[in-house]
Amino acid sequence: MTRYVHHQLMGAAMAVCACVISAPVVFGVRGIPAVDDDALWLVPLGVFGSIVFFGILGATRLKVVGEVRLFEAAVPLEDPGMIRPVDRSFRHNLVSTSFLCSLLLPALVMGLALSPWLTLVHLPLALDWLIRAGIAARWEKRHGVLLWRGYVPDRPWELSYSSSEAAVQR
Repeated sequence: MTRYVHHQLMGAAMAVCACVISAPVVFGVRGIPAVDDDALWLVPLGVFGSIVFFGILGATRLKVVGEVRLFEAAVPLEDPGMIRPVDRSFRHNLVSTSFLCSLLLPALVMGLALSPWLTLVHLPLALDWLIRAGIAARWEKRHGVLLWRGYVPDRPWELSYSSSEAAVQR
């Protein structure tokens, strides 16, 4: 069982690490391609702008894009003994080698085979995960609870919550 905020931050950290590892390798092998057209810089700005826009929409209760509805549908955690100490759970679970490899391998292959710029494909994912972590942290603070993933092993995507005092006391 992991905290939802920590899960999102871990994803963002792994996406940035995948870019930091793959970009020097691919740019070293293929070189940095020249960008002749100034309009090409609008593509990354548009991607990041749309991620920020939809991230802000995620903070609402809109049915299609609202993250807050998922948080409000969380079930209470019945066994507080399952909670690991908050200060240790994030520090020891920040790096997941299998997740890093699953992000790193496609970035390297796409960067070497198609375009070196594709090694940076995970940066928008990192931004999205950071925004989700911020929304969840804000919601947790407002409601005085902590969101958890993986309480029900058959449905690890479902969220549950516990009081923030129960996690701090352990």
